Amino acid sequence: MARRRRKSTHQPVANFPARSPEASLREPEPRRWNSGFSGLFWAASSMATTAILAWIAFLSLENKASPAPEIATYVGSSACAGCHQTEARLWMASQHKGAMQHATDGTVLGNFNDVRFDYFGVQSRFFRKNGQFFVETDGPDGALAVYEVKYTFGVDPLQQYLVPFPDGRLQVLPIAWDSRPSDRGGQRWFHLSANEAIKHDDVLHWTRLNQTWNFMCAECHSTGVRKNYDAEKDRFATTWTEISVGCEACHGQGSRHVSWAHEQQSWLPFGRRQDSSKGLLVHLDERNGITWSIEPQTGNVQRSSEPAALRKEVETCGLCHARRAAFHEGWIPGHSLSETHAVEALSRNTFDVDGQIRDVEEPYNYTPFRQSKMYAAGVSCSDCHEPHSGGLRLSGEGTCLQCHASNKYADVKHRQHAGVDPAPTCISCHMPTRTYMSIDVRHDHAFRVPRPDQSVALGTANACNDCHRDQSAQWAAAAIERWYGADRKGFQSYGPIFHAARINRTDAAALLSELASDRRAPAVARASALGELASRMTRADISTARAALGDPDPMVRLGALDMLENVPAAEIWSFVSPLLSDPSRGVRIRAAALLANMPVRSQHPADRARFDLAAAEFIAAQRSNAERPEARTALGNFLLQRDRPQEAEAEYRAALRLSPHYATAAINLADLYRQRGQDGEGEAVLRTALVASPRDAALFYSLGLTLTRLRRPDDALNALARAAELEPERQRYVYVYGIALHSSGRREAAVSVLKDALRAHPNDSQILQALISFSRMSGDATSALRYAEQLAAIAPSDKELAALIQELRRIASPPAR
Repeated sequence: MARRRRKSTHQPVANFPARSPEASLREPEPRRWNSGFSGLFWAASSMATTAILAWIAFLSLENKASPAPEIATYVGSSACAGCHQTEARLWMASQHKGAMQHATDGTVLGNFNDVRFDYFGVQSRFFRKNGQFFVETDGPDGALAVYEVKYTFGVDPLQQYLVPFPDGRLQVLPIAWDSRPSDRGGQRWFHLSANEAIKHDDVLHWTRLNQTWNFMCAECHSTGVRKNYDAEKDRFATTWTEISVGCEACHGQGSRHVSWAHEQQSWLPFGRRQDSSKGLLVHLDERNGITWSIEPQTGNVQRSSEPAALRKEVETCGLCHARRAAFHEGWIPGHSLSETHAVEALSRNTFDVDGQIRDVEEPYNYTPFRQSKMYAAGVSCSDCHEPHSGGLRLSGEGTCLQCHASNKYADVKHRQHAGVDPAPTCISCHMPTRTYMSIDVRHDHAFRVPRPDQSVALGTANACNDCHRDQSAQWAAAAIERWYGADRKGFQSYGPIFHAARINRTDAAALLSELASDRRAPAVARASALGELASRMTRADISTARAALGDPDPMVRLGALDMLENVPAAEIWSFVSPLLSDPSRGVRIRAAALLANMPVRSQHPADRARFDLAAAEFIAAQRSNAERPEARTALGNFLLQRDRPQEAEAEYRAALRLSPHYATAAINLADLYRQRGQDGEGEAVLRTALVASPRDAALFYSLGLTLTRLRRPDDALNALARAAELEPERQRYVYVYGIALHSSGRREAAVSVLKDALRAHPNDSQILQALISFSRMSGDATSALRYAEQLAAIAPSDKELAALIQELRRIASPPAR
């Protein structure tokens, strides 16, 4: 039976020779067999000759110049569903599919049947009209106004709603719908900031830029997003290729893969393109060919091969499951996030000292998971989660018991909770939860061993006391020791080190340097240690930074650059400048920012060319976020270091137009005026900023310094006092306030302020030096000696300090006559 030719979007036979296969068969061999067998032979000969000529044509094509590769474009999830039907069915029921949708009767979960909601006296109303959805609520001026809801945002456990504004922004309403069942407290409207009043003039109000979908949300809730922000007009024309999270959000633009698939269906086998990539931008194939074998002695699994240095799947999922900020729209699936995003490591605001997630701001799963022993062992996201549905591979702790022997870990000897109902599970003990957005419960993906002993020592949380809230951490620690013995190290062992850093302990720098150099520690922890060292940097630490600059993980290299923040560019140029050509864009632009104040005349022409390329990337990165005051201010700082003050001033001004609340821009602009000798202009900028942010300690501190230079000591003292009052934990503010008090003749008040600060910061060398000086000036040698000995514990190698202590001892305890 003749084979029917299938249609193809490509024409692989177009370049074949002009002579057709049929032409070569016009004078066949004489027929020598009976008619039936002769017909079979004829067909076979025809097919064989066709195949031979096709093969010759294929070889001739191989010898010709290859055409330029096709630029991949988006085709939409529907184009994928035709071949990948199982995956498409799973995706259709997933939260990825419902990440963002047009507001319709079928997608809106909230009650818009003329329902009212009160929030600190603001009466909002949700209603329908002509098949559309509306909300009446407080607008940017505080007055009630009616807004159309055009899009839904999310599905479970809550759904938010988006309102379009004339300048192209989509703003996220702060009143959300609790989509949980009513018996779990759901089916109600609630405010995401229920415990504090967010007024219209607050930076967190729903109409302001921190609630703008185009920057804050779009990249992770839609596919193929382009912000298309016009900085001159301050307008967006944002587009997407698919409204929700589709196939190409994770696999990349699919046009080349679709073309490849069509070619595989071509009638001519030798016309198929030999493409091992199958037209895909990335193969998420890290699980292919991998086996895991459980070791009977430990009950844990061993991967059949070492994981790759670049974890393509984790980086791909991390695009949306990491706390990060984009600086380039050209992200490619499977590539390091640091090429296009600034990824947060273990920041103080979102993580405890031991790396546990806090309940302040959601850290997402990427950074916690990268701390885990499972990540180090080679576990990927899809080992636990079915990637298309987003659900677990197996229900409950069945997912965990894929790799951890049930006879060891599901046994009461391990769990130690016989007769408890409900019994604790792997998840409850090793993935403690924190709640975000009021009702969204998230599990910590660091998979840590519960450490109530560290709760006792460091003040951190632990899974035991998450359940046993009526008991102390000491009680829980004693139980753990009784069950498992005293040796409870766990994988994440750096809690004491970061604790030492946060309380400014004398050995903090040495401990941080040791962690930063430990290749066995998670890269995110090492990067964080390097960043913490920036404020403790000494020349002896340069070698730590230099070694980290060659680390294979870009997060560690970035941490090393952060560590060198306060070192003059001329001192580090020789070993930092090679990173201007680093494979990671994020590293290149950070290196350019670090070396920005290096004089051009000091650079070798080849070095200058590399710097210019990286500097252009840095500028482009800030321009890509030109709608954000942070980016405009960062660009202003860079331009100022490159001796372009007028352009820097314009960027600072633009930042303040975007957000009068952004204090950093005001402070940097005031400092620019200081450099010009225009402190009067600087005072005006700072006072204007204080109208928008009347409780910003940094603004008061900067104003106090400005007023000191303007020789208005009383006004300066008031501003510095306010800064110390608003943020007493900032020792710098308290220290400078104490110095100002002493300079104004109020010596006793100065000493009192610094003593209070020393109790909060017992290892602060500046405060101790000031107290030594003030005590000596007042003739109190005993107090001066006490403070000097305390300082000597921090700086034992300071010879001048040792000599001072000897002198103070002689004065404080003169020899008897």
